[in-house]
Amino acid sequence: MAWWIQPLSRLLAEYCVEAWRGDQAVILAGLDAVPLVRGLYRELASRGTLPLAIYRDEYAMDLVNRLAPPEVLATPHRLMEHLVKEMDILISIRSGLHTKPLTGLPPERLQAVTTAQGRFIEVFMERDKDPGFRWTATIYPSLSLAQEAGLSPVEFEDLVVEALKLGEPDPVEAWRGQAEWQEKIASALGRFDEIRIVAPGTDLTLKVGGRTWINDDGKKNMPGGEVFTGPVEDSVEGHIEFDYPSIWRGVEVEGVRLVFKRGEVVEATARRGEEALKALLSVDEGARRVGELAFGLNYGIRRYTKIILLDEKIGGTMHMALGAGYPSIGSVNRSKIHWDMVKSLEEGVVYGDGDVIYRNGRFIEEVL
Repeated sequence: MAWWIQPLSRLLAEYCVEAWRGDQAVILAGLDAVPLVRGLYRELASRGTLPLAIYRDEYAMDLVNRLAPPEVLATPHRLMEHLVKEMDILISIRSGLHTKPLTGLPPERLQAVTTAQGRFIEVFMERDKDPGFRWTATIYPSLSLAQEAGLSPVEFEDLVVEALKLGEPDPVEAWRGQAEWQEKIASALGRFDEIRIVAPGTDLTLKVGGRTWINDDGKKNMPGGEVFTGPVEDSVEGHIEFDYPSIWRGVEVEGVRLVFKRGEVVEATARRGEEALKALLSVDEGARRVGELAFGLNYGIRRYTKIILLDEKIGGTMHMALGAGYPSIGSVNRSKIHWDMVKSLEEGVVYGDGDVIYRNGRFIEEVL
């Protein structure tokens, strides 16, 4: 067993979901993440929590997506809905034998799969209002993810270990320190009514007054390292170009450019994958609006990996999610998708109510 399995299992159980006696937990994982699942079983059981693992098999999923009638694919699985509604704890481990299981699906099948997944998102967002529901998503450094990131297995494992602070003397205490620093930034951002982002290919204005800024301190996502909110739905104006590929359930779209008027995408283009981009924007009305605006603050993640759980936290970036917003931040946008798109701000400037608050990848803390 890799040395970092035990500290990661403790971090997830003690810090992220605060497991205690009498809890019931579900672990969702790929077949390659068995070592971490076993570590979690040990850690959770020792705390009096009853765990149950459900494994994903990308080959089997692909068979269903290609053979089942579209109307069947569009139907959400009742068991998954039940688990989200009933479990005390949900731990999702990002791994997998294949990183793009939806590659090559015809648009009508992709839309059907998205519809079913969208119902899961709706149920999840509703349950997220319950303070007794504790969930987290993390990453297992599998071979497929290393290949996706363009790294060797050892290089990728090192990247994940640094991103999760597992090499620190006490990872739990390290994340508590990160949480305290990010809380200062989230509190400061809560003073502003309007955020304007100016960067190469981008001039975008969003209203955030009255909305809550959330400190993603690693409890809901491990690694954590961002602050986020939901902009006022009809307030987004301007244009934005995303430097990095935008990936939805393994479907990769590159060179995305979006133009907004009164909060809605009125123009969407891409250098590659434009057909898929437009198909997903047509899933429902909410897919064309912004459900989340966020700034990445994890400077331990030093490169783009095509893995959103890591990439959305990269220090010196921002990201927006098209589609569903979290009710807990005040967002009322509803959609069957929540699609994060990441942009570098290393050459960017962010204004809060007209004043510069962020420059070249970092908040100006004296101003905040």
